[in-house]
Amino acid sequence: MHWFLIALTFVPHAASLSAPNNYEYRLSQENAKESLMHDIFGSLMHDSNIIAERNGAHRNEQLLEQQEASPISFPFKMNQLHYPDIDDLTDFKQRGPLFSGIVTFAHLPQDECFFAREPIDIAIVGAPFDLGVSYNSGARFGPNGARQGSRRLGGGNSPIRGNYRASKLRRLDPYNAGLKLVDCGDVPMTPFDSRIALNQLYRGHHAIHKHSSFNSTQFNNTRIVTLGGDHTITLMNLRSAYETFGDPGGLAVIHFDAHIDTWDPKVLGGGISDYASLNHGTFLHFAAEAGYVAKNHSVHVGIRAPFISGIDEKHDAVDCGFKTLTSKDVDVYTAKGIAEIIKSIVGHRKAYLTFDLDTFDVGYINSGTLEAGGLSSREILTILDGLEGINLVGCDIVEVSTAPNTVNSASTELLAAQVVDSMLGLMTVFDQPE
Repeated sequence: MHWFLIALTFVPHAASLSAPNNYEYRLSQENAKESLMHDIFGSLMHDSNIIAERNGAHRNEQLLEQQEASPISFPFKMNQLHYPDIDDLTDFKQRGPLFSGIVTFAHLPQDECFFAREPIDIAIVGAPFDLGVSYNSGARFGPNGARQGSRRLGGGNSPIRGNYRASKLRRLDPYNAGLKLVDCGDVPMTPFDSRIALNQLYRGHHAIHKHSSFNSTQFNNTRIVTLGGDHTITLMNLRSAYETFGDPGGLAVIHFDAHIDTWDPKVLGGGISDYASLNHGTFLHFAAEAGYVAKNHSVHVGIRAPFISGIDEKHDAVDCGFKTLTSKDVDVYTAKGIAEIIKSIVGHRKAYLTFDLDTFDVGYINSGTLEAGGLSSREILTILDGLEGINLVGCDIVEVSTAPNTVNSASTELLAAQVVDSMLGLMTVFDQPE
């Protein structure tokens, strides 16, 4: 028993002699960790001079010794990363990741377009407006949504731009095609009175259209692509484009939509008040009445929504002058065939292309008035590229409903941006020297 007690007394003392105390062990572990971190990150985490000042020269010597003996970090030690000087910011001039930075469409430079008079070839401008919606609002967030969806755009040739290998579109990067493209930001449109808001949009377009072109071979003035906004905005876009570029007889309007939008104002909205008669379903009626639409050279594409009254088809075709291609016509004629039909209707006239996002089928997007039986994204891109050679003087994308927390916002944004990308391809390929 006596010897057992002696043994119990001796063991802890022996352990204390052979093992480091808690402070020494913790210090060695911290040193090893700092050694590994230093070998991997170099001076990013700390500077050895600072360590010496804070912890004493002895601690620094221990750290340096362990760094030399650290086998795990040996590859990093042999390939030390050298950081720029702390005041050297030259790499900040390089383009950052696609998901970063102030969001303009496709990372285009933002320009002051309403007051300055710098030459511009193609201007992107937002129209955050949805006071003319009859069903689902949210398109006031569309300009921002389209820009968010464009973050991966802005350069490089696409392997699917153009419908055949010999196409000029296939070899075109619209963002680096010699034309000056800028993002003008948004027109400040009031959300409280559609009359004032639409007048603001018209004056904004008028100001941009007054810019001279920069390097265009075909146009003396700036062309505009508008990010909407509900479809009511097209009336102002079309008016300003017609006043700037239009020929007698109007512009050929290529109208992608699930709805005809030439409805009688007395039926859709006007039965309540004259103020309500101008909306996203009647604007083309007013555009045709004002002479902005070239009758028999304009066309609806993707139509599938029910007509409101029995006279709608006759009013649309005879009074407003539109041909109609339904969504099922794409099955009959194919996407390439639809593009050829559109070109034959437009002919050689100057054209304005307006694209309602509800042309896509319901599973793809969120929009102002969704309808079943729409087109796929590939069909639409094929039709748009098939319009190569058409003389587009202006375009817009509308009914981009990307209100906060809405369903399908990401795909809605992406598809809106992709349509605008196709529009820019068509506008730039027409404006290339032979």
